[in-house]
Amino acid sequence: MPTTPCRPRSLDLHNPVILATAILLGLLTMALFAATPARADLRVCNKISKPISIALGYRAERGWQSEGWWVAPPDTCATVFQGDLNARFYYLFAADDISGGTWDGPVFMCTRDETFTIFGVEDCLARGYERTGFFEIDTENRTDWTLQLTEADQTRSQN
Repeated sequence: MPTTPCRPRSLDLHNPVILATAILLGLLTMALFAATPARADLRVCNKISKPISIALGYRAERGWQSEGWWVAPPDTCATVFQGDLNARFYYLFAADDISGGTWDGPVFMCTRDETFTIFGVEDCLARGYERTGFFEIDTENRTDWTLQLTEADQTRSQN
């Protein structure tokens, strides 16, 4: 008895059950991709040969808030704020703890040596915190921002 090769069955789109199933699968696939939100964050990339520690300051619902520390090894990025950026300006302080260089500025916020979330920028020393100068980042109202920290931008401490 000769055999004939099997041919795949074609989809009978005239069958209402098959047609409804195909449409439903198509809609579910589109919904899955539409429901996946775009990733928008504030990232700080370390472009020096040593790890850096990063603190972030920003205006939150409760007022000014500072947070830290994120550590970024050489040639990596740290996500310091997850989600859509909801403000134009954010503030950063970063330090190369090995050679003493910093990325700092004239906007003072509270920090401490351990991991922290601190509300308010006033009376840092009286509240038991350090008073640290942060520099401003203008995100130009974008929802996503990546900043590159290089050796050329850092200031050296005078020991």
